[in-house]
Amino acid sequence: MGRWGDLRLRVLSAAVLAPLALICIWLGGIAFAALMLAGTVGLLVEWMQMTRAGRGTAAGLVAGAVYILLAAVGLIWLRADPLVGRANLLFLLALVWASDIGAYVAGRAIGGPRLAPLISPGKTVSGALGGLLAAVLVGIAASLSLAAWHPTAVWCAGMLGGLLGVLAQAGDLGESFVKRQFGVKDSGRLIPGHGGLLDRLDALLAVALAASLLALMQGRGVVLWG
Repeated sequence: MGRWGDLRLRVLSAAVLAPLALICIWLGGIAFAALMLAGTVGLLVEWMQMTRAGRGTAAGLVAGAVYILLAAVGLIWLRADPLVGRANLLFLLALVWASDIGAYVAGRAIGGPRLAPLISPGKTVSGALGGLLAAVLVGIAASLSLAAWHPTAVWCAGMLGGLLGVLAQAGDLGESFVKRQFGVKDSGRLIPGHGGLLDRLDALLAVALAASLLALMQGRGVVLWG
């Protein structure tokens, strides 16, 4: 029970926040803009509070703010695609959520060696592999949703899921490293069982930047896993 002590709070928080995010992404327009505005402001406030608490430098404050703003702009730009914006955003959310859930379940159920004990003592190698597998499966599922049964297409989609899954975990570890430097456990207390917005969205921020660059290279009207 000790391993799963925070599961109830996590589930309850997800049951409230996940439908809200999905509805806003599905509707787009004003609903999505309002969600992004509220989320971006909350992230910036948490970053400023963390920097102040950890006596961070002005350069660090600006760098973190720019990172958050670029990721937010990237998400807005992705959703603005009239043909595939909704699908691409839902894909990213599914991938990040699957990576997080896979890492949580595998890490708590299997345990084992720590992934990066000096950065985040709670993360395990088994959790990282579980999250990576879940992200790959989301990529494959996205490919099959387009009836792309060709092995090459499925392989490429799985590879994309894996690469974005690695970035999601890197974003999580990066935020853990920053928190350790600032001497704080959580970025905030807004979300029970998760901490603050940065604790919940660190992986999405990293994935959003990479996905935006990929979409820019592919051109408009193309799904990320296409």
